[in-house]
Order: sequence, then C-alpha cells, then structure tokens
Amino acid sequence: MCNLETEGTKFGCGHYKVTRKLKKIDCYNQYCIHSVYHPRNCPDCHCERYFGPDARETITQRTADYCVSCQYWFKDGACQRR
Repeated sequence: MCNLETEGTKFGCGHYKVTRKLKKIDCYNQYCIHSVYHPRNCPDCHCERYFGPDARETITQRTADYCVSCQYWFKDGACQRR
C-alpha cells in the first residue's frame, strides 16, 4: 500500500486536513493500483485502491478552531440538533 507525504492544517479538535500532497512513496507491490509495479492491463482488477496512512504530515498552519466535521457536533456547547 503506497503512502503520501503531505502538508496541511492542524485544527483545535486534533484533526489534520491535507492542503497539499507533496510526494508519493511507492510500495513496489504488484497488487497496489498506485504502484509502478501494478500491471496496466490488470484483468478484473481487485487490487488495493487506497493509500496507507501518511508517511509524513507537515503542519503548515495551526488553528484553535474546530474542523468542519467537528463544528457541527461541538459548536455552541454541543446543544441538541434538530
């Protein structure tokens, strides 16, 4: 499973959001669709399609705000939503 080196923003809730993908780290596995060793004409391809966890996360900005996903749940003291 290939990995990425990324840059991104670290939010006050602890989440990290990728703003730029810097480099792909190849796993050299023929069963990974992102690898250079994966055959171009793979018949009925059921190979690995997702990247693994980021190999390196470089934080370019920090903010005390919550990310978009957490704002919904924790904004205004986590009051009940309708």
